[in-house]
Formats: sequence, structure tokens, C-alpha cells
Amino acid sequence: MQTPIRGLRSFCIAAKCLSFKHAAAQLFLTPSAVSHQIKQLEQQVGIQLFQRQTRAIELTNAGRQFYQAIEPLIAELETTIAQFSNNKQNSTITISLPEFFASELFVPKLNDWAKQHPQINLQLETVKSSSDPLKASDLSIVLAASKPKGSQVDDLFPVSYVPACNTKLYRQLSQTGYQALTSVPLILHSSRPWSWHQWAERCQLDDFNPKQIIQFDSMFGVARAAQQGVGIALVPLPISQAWFNEQLLVKLFEHELLTKDRYYLIRQHNLAPAPDLDSFTDWIKTAFST
Repeated sequence: MQTPIRGLRSFCIAAKCLSFKHAAAQLFLTPSAVSHQIKQLEQQVGIQLFQRQTRAIELTNAGRQFYQAIEPLIAELETTIAQFSNNKQNSTITISLPEFFASELFVPKLNDWAKQHPQINLQLETVKSSSDPLKASDLSIVLAASKPKGSQVDDLFPVSYVPACNTKLYRQLSQTGYQALTSVPLILHSSRPWSWHQWAERCQLDDFNPKQIIQFDSMFGVARAAQQGVGIALVPLPISQAWFNEQLLVKLFEHELLTKDRYYLIRQHNLAPAPDLDSFTDWIKTAFST
């Protein structure tokens, strides 16, 4: 069996974010190209990896088992290839950043910078949440409630959280006011388990009594569940703005939960001159600071 490595890599990324569109953005491909690669892979291994819906995908049981077996091998292979394929004439910068930040903000802006700096290789290492241990890297983008420790730390922008749902649910709930919070599940990220109660307190809802709360350990899961109509989610702004622009999500209430959460850029101390790293650091601060 000759299974293309690119098909396996596309499958692993799509399985992680459960979206051909977001996988395509990370792979610099079109969603149809990603879908085609995965269809070829399904034909080669003889199993259905995804359940395909109108605007979403879900792993089948076989697909989930296949992902758990394949993902560590692909990660190790990519690391090995990267170690042997670095062009000695090119410098390589590694950056660690949250996967939702990478997909929704970083990758969409990366194309222009990459075209202007073809002599600089980039290695992006995504982490699921702020609780994940940071990998050794030249730069790290982290979400934190206070300024983290580091050789050089720059404040990028604050994060707020807004209640949102899909358009179908919005039409059902928009006229019911705060009563909507008791009729459908409320969705949030597990790193902020009390965020809905904090939001209700800011709105002065004394009798806040949610029907059900569903937690995800991934912001992709939070946003995708809301987009699928599971319930109302607290999603972060400005990171989720593209979901609103594309009308995948709609604000159910305008009131936002303001927290101390902010994104920071951390640069490790570097004794030797590093003009390429200086250039990349300056671009990040210009592109994402507010």
C-alpha cells in the first residue's frame, strides 16, 4: 500500500480541529483539496474516517482510533524531516502558540510576511490551551491573566468573551431575553469553568440557573458546538471575529465578559545577534498589538 504522507498529515490536522476549512488554512490548501486527500486515504485504508454533514465533520469510531494511532507517528516524522531538511543558508525560527490563535489570527496574516522573507524558515508548534506546557522555542504566544515571566515579554491584546449561537438558534431565542439561558445548554472552555456565572453576575442576573453546562478543553470545540446549534457559547473576541463575519455565529447578547485575560509575546534571551528573529518579533507586535 502506498499511502501519501500528505494525506495522513491532512487527516491528522482535520481530525484535531474537525474542519476541512481550518485544516486547509493551516496547510495552505483549499478545503476541497483537503477533502480530496482524505477521501483518497479512506479508499486506501478501506474505512470511513469522517461523518460528513452540511457544514461540519465528525470522526467515526474507526477514524478516532486511526487518529490516535497515526498522530504520534506523523508528529515524530515531521520533527525528523525538519531536523534534516533545514537549509543551512536559511535561518529557522520556532514559535509556540495556541492552536485557536494560530488558525483564526496568525495563519491568515502570515502569507504576506512569508513572501517578504523567503530566506527565513518558520516552525509553528501549536498547543491546545494555556495549561499545556510550552515547548522550547524562540518565541511563544500565550494567553494569561497576568504578565508571564520571560526574558522579553510584550503585551499584544486583551480578550473578552461574548455569548453566541448559530443563526437558527438565534432566531428562536433572540426575543426571549435572558430566559434563553435556561432553555438550552451553555457552552464554555474548561479553563474558565465559572465564566458563565461571572458573565451573569456582570449582567446582574440574581436568579441565574442554567439548564445545563457543557465544557470543552478546546476553543475549537466550543465554537464548533455553538455553530452546530448545541447551545449558547462564550467565545473570545477578537479571535472569533471571522466566525461572526461569516455568520457561522451570531451574538445573542451584546454584553461582554471582560477579564484579565490577555495575549502576550514571550521571547527567550538570545546572546548572539539575531536580526531575523528581531524582524519576526517586530512583525508580530505590529500585526497583533492593540
